[in-house]
Amino acid sequence: MGLQSWIVVATFVATIAALLKYQSSPARVFGVVLVFLLFSGQIDQSQLLASVANPGLITLVLLMLCSIALEKTRLLRVIATRVIRPSYSATWFRLFGSISLSSALLNNTAVVATMLNPVRNNPYHPPGKLLLPLSYAAILGGTLTLVGTSTNLVVDSLLRDTTGKGLNFFDFTLVGAAVVVACGALLFVLSRWLPETGASGDDFHDYFVDVKVDSDSKLIGSSIEDAGLRHLESLFLVEVVRAGQLISPVAPSERIQAGDRLIFSGDVSKVMQLNQFHGLSLFADANGLLGSNLSEVVIRPDSVLVGKTLKKTGFRALFDAAVVAIRRHGERVSGKLGEVELKAGDFLVLAVGQDYASRNNLDKNFIQLSGVEPDSRLSGWREWLAVGGFLLTIALAAFGVVDLLVALVVLLGVQVGTGAVSVNDIRRRFPVEIFLIVSTALMLSFALIDSGLVQSLSTQIDGALSEEHLFVMLALVFFLTVLLTELVTNNAAAALVFPIAFSIASGLGIDPKPFVMAVAFGASASFVSPYGYQTNLMVFNAGQYRLNDFVRIGLPLSLLYAAVVLTLLPLVYPYG
Repeated sequence: MGLQSWIVVATFVATIAALLKYQSSPARVFGVVLVFLLFSGQIDQSQLLASVANPGLITLVLLMLCSIALEKTRLLRVIATRVIRPSYSATWFRLFGSISLSSALLNNTAVVATMLNPVRNNPYHPPGKLLLPLSYAAILGGTLTLVGTSTNLVVDSLLRDTTGKGLNFFDFTLVGAAVVVACGALLFVLSRWLPETGASGDDFHDYFVDVKVDSDSKLIGSSIEDAGLRHLESLFLVEVVRAGQLISPVAPSERIQAGDRLIFSGDVSKVMQLNQFHGLSLFADANGLLGSNLSEVVIRPDSVLVGKTLKKTGFRALFDAAVVAIRRHGERVSGKLGEVELKAGDFLVLAVGQDYASRNNLDKNFIQLSGVEPDSRLSGWREWLAVGGFLLTIALAAFGVVDLLVALVVLLGVQVGTGAVSVNDIRRRFPVEIFLIVSTALMLSFALIDSGLVQSLSTQIDGALSEEHLFVMLALVFFLTVLLTELVTNNAAAALVFPIAFSIASGLGIDPKPFVMAVAFGASASFVSPYGYQTNLMVFNAGQYRLNDFVRIGLPLSLLYAAVVLTLLPLVYPYG
């Protein structure tokens, strides 16, 4: 290999290593790779433009933007109200069936976010018995169609760029349906071993509330008992932070001093009762938002807040909101609220200002769960237009009446023109991360091809492997994608493994479709880790699961998923 080839190999390996090290920032990794590919001369201007204007990538972006209007309708909320029943079996099958079918057409994260609170607050069953099946149903349902999950469209865009021909809408359906049925049956059996965690109703017992004793407070010098701080409704004083020292447990006779930080745990909806005590200020008080509506959010893995404290982020300026309380699964949060280092998956209760809903950075940093939502609801003819227009567009494209990209351009234009989707919605929800990852992956593919590495790998495979090795190589491609999906992100895994899979198929002189589909299905197989897929992270905290819950339920599910996929791929998509 020449120097250029070695540089490309080093870039590819370094990309994977960087994704493993910086798992919460895949977009930043690919951004650096993009800059390096350009400045090192591995790609030229025409390849850059071809990558960012790739039809498959544009289709993916348009689909995600067009789905915004659908999320504003009552469709998912109507489904949510009809799922929960007194019978656990009836509830489970209604939940699994409705979520699987919804995820075949809609954004998985939006589907799970809509169902999260109805499931968590249901009056009949422990949320822990339902929330993990909710996430897995969304993942499995995404394998049913081309538009079921972003990774399917990522693979489609890479294939179109390589061969000029993409995947059909129902190419995934036969294998996907078998996966949904088989894994659904196993998941129902395994659900009996899910923990009975979580609590119904408005139970926020894990939330952490920080209250400061002002210098002029009349409580100074009083004991905790005499001040009445031990008899609050649904709030419990767990510790006092004084001069950098923690006092825990807090004795009833402990005297209150100026500057004390009183740390409560409990139901954040009861936090307003602290206003009855003179000289007590919540963290949100300093920002003038305590009287606002409360909104519950989850911090995304790629949020700018991860690894930082509230004080260092300038939270109020960023979001026009103040944090009232924080909850973290698996460990106790301690100390001053403003000095807590935030982590991906942390639940925050926000007191929001008037400008909160219009901020463009909400969906890049938070998964919205309840309370104030940034999107307005659609009603009347706009709601019918949103639902009917989306379903008609998908149907016309699915049956080949019109190209999906063209149909989505028309649909988005109609949505913007009728006010179902605003320009601000598009700015706020534009999938910058996915756009950057896929376009950079396309550029990396150009570099691999131009360097001769793909042709060299194909030639070596052609001389070293025979048809007897086909299944082994197919399995290796699938499991490599699964591994990277669990370790980095699903879209990044699909983008990185695709060139390898296509090279293997080319070297063997066979139809690349089974290997391409192995990448697509492998990138959807995130069952073992709560961090491999956003919906897993959402239910991980809401259901108060532990890591071993995912391993205990997800590992056998993942093995059955692999068995079904690897058995059916050569049958449904012959090597040719």
